[in-house]
Amino acid sequence: MTVAETLAAYYAAFNRQDAEGMLALLANDVVHEPSQGTARHGKQAFREFLAHMNRCYAEQVIDPVFLTGEDASRGAAEFMLDGRYLETDEGLPPATGQTYRLRVGAFFALENGLITRVSNHYNLADWTQQVQSA
Repeated sequence: MTVAETLAAYYAAFNRQDAEGMLALLANDVVHEPSQGTARHGKQAFREFLAHMNRCYAEQVIDPVFLTGEDASRGAAEFMLDGRYLETDEGLPPATGQTYRLRVGAFFALENGLITRVSNHYNLADWTQQVQSA
């Protein structure tokens, strides 16, 4: 698969809430760098993160655009994220089923066709304002 095909498969699995499909595209030593918080290391940590996210949020990636490097070692995605806040996440406002829409940027490193780094970036203040005013 090309980098763009790998990223498209990753987000297709995300939209299905298919954690195992996402994990199949990751290297065992993957590093996940969230927009806020501490980096996670390894597939098991990523698996736990996905379970948490699927419990607290229902999200869909809308119209992703992929950018790739020439040597198949880097890629990026920009997209809109439509979501619903299902269960209160620690340290965040109470969940009451609020909906939100965010622009997200994600950066990837790949090696031997597998994702070795996922770095997500979004505006937490915008998200917070949306769920507090809903």
